[in-house]
Amino acid sequence: MRDSNRYTKVAVILHWIMALFMLGNIVLIWSVDYLPEERVRLAIDTHKSLGITVLGFFFLRLLWRVGHRPPALPASMPAFERLGAHLGHIALYVLMLALPLSGWLHDSAWKDAALHPMSLFGTVPWPRISWIAEQEPGFKEHLHDLFGEAHEWFATVFYVLFVLHVLGALKHQFIDKHRELQRMWF
Repeated sequence: MRDSNRYTKVAVILHWIMALFMLGNIVLIWSVDYLPEERVRLAIDTHKSLGITVLGFFFLRLLWRVGHRPPALPASMPAFERLGAHLGHIALYVLMLALPLSGWLHDSAWKDAALHPMSLFGTVPWPRISWIAEQEPGFKEHLHDLFGEAHEWFATVFYVLFVLHVLGALKHQFIDKHRELQRMWF
């Protein structure tokens, strides 16, 4: 029988896999400007592959979450913190979908996409979104800029929410003395 104060093993595994992939993707894209030119394309292609992989894990995580209620927050937690935790988790779920989708849309509108076929980790061909890729060049360039700005905006919001998520977990663990980290650990 599962401890009702802990997330399920599947939820824990999906949480940490996605966290590692998303953090790795952040480090990877932040490093692009410092890489030698011959490594930039590989870094960007790996960023795309990690993003699509996160999208797949997002759907697995969402399906698992629908069928498995998370443990209740500690009863001693103030109402405003409960609300903040719920809203923060909803926002993180929205961003786990919006970030890879906006990146895929951005890539699909790239003017040189035809010269650089997309594949997952260099092995599995991955399609561009055809209704975007088939637009006339001027409009496609506009979409490329628009989706790129959206992707960067979502990333910025994600960075802020990620920091708040970590700080909140640490506050509850070490200041409030709730067993917060044990709820989402193996």
